Amino acid sequence: MDSDPHIVVAGAGSIGCFVGGLLAAAGRNVTLLVRPRIAAEIRAHGLTLTDLDGMAVQVRADAIGLSEDPACMEEADVVLVTVKSRSTDALGREIAQYAPRHAPVVSLQNGVTNAEVLRKRLPGRDVRAGMVAFNVVPMGQGCYHRAVEGDVVVEAGPGDLAAVMQAPGLECVESRDIESVQWGKFLMNLNNALNALSGLPLQEQLKNRGWRRLMADQWAEAYSVLKACGIKPKSFTPVPVGALPLVLRLPNAIFLRLASAMLKIDPQARASMSYDLMEGRPTEIDALQGMVVRKGAEAGVPTPINAMVVDVMKTAELAEEGLPNLTPESLRAELSQNRPS
Repeated sequence: MDSDPHIVVAGAGSIGCFVGGLLAAAGRNVTLLVRPRIAAEIRAHGLTLTDLDGMAVQVRADAIGLSEDPACMEEADVVLVTVKSRSTDALGREIAQYAPRHAPVVSLQNGVTNAEVLRKRLPGRDVRAGMVAFNVVPMGQGCYHRAVEGDVVVEAGPGDLAAVMQAPGLECVESRDIESVQWGKFLMNLNNALNALSGLPLQEQLKNRGWRRLMADQWAEAYSVLKACGIKPKSFTPVPVGALPLVLRLPNAIFLRLASAMLKIDPQARASMSYDLMEGRPTEIDALQGMVVRKGAEAGVPTPINAMVVDVMKTAELAEEGLPNLTPESLRAELSQNRPS
């Protein structure tokens, strides 16, 4: 790989702007393939990248490439894919059309099937799965705030991609067991939908035992499906994957003492689905709870909680009224109504 590779971040939203911005701040040659609204915002204000530990990085608009044309991938040495899962196939076609065959393609997306979708569109190319352990909050005027700690993990392969994707404030490591890493993050991401439906910031939601108990039941249901399918997700907490529901169900006084690391979140942070609903965009519910439901059907494992969450989220999307501000009790009532008599 070139000593100064041209990195194109394809579909740069919150994660893409944050990762690409930190790489550009470290002197990397970066182009963001972005929507017109985001391009205009960055041209006007540059990028400001912050985190809950006090990091504040400024990137001038002329220090990072901006394009709304996928032809910008023609000179890419690395393509980082950060679009929503529903757009992966379409972007794969554009990568096939424009990006050089030698350029590694790295999926930094939620869900567990995106790399496989890209491989089908890009046969014979170096396509890597990846995982971003943190979430990023769009603050407006080119400001993106990392609200939860975590690293970037990419699938191990030829060359030292982790070194290319590493910068001050951005840790990147390679893994030879990326599937377990992705499934572990998948389980964590199941709370995205509950957080959006609650209308609460993540920290406030986690401090509510009613929400945690529903999170625990949803997690246990999904974990049962993964076990039935022979999938072994990696834990992202000191607690084993199968035991996390027990921790979530603890009374507040005990939970707040034992799980302080889980609560190291910016007080205003919300899951990405919250911003999808607020902006009237489709969510990634089909790639998360929808995946649990589909795999449960294949394995013969009932998934009433995840199916209910899919139904309620689809209703919220159709309503286009922003955050529903539901309670865990109202969702359990929905579950009871849908249960066969």
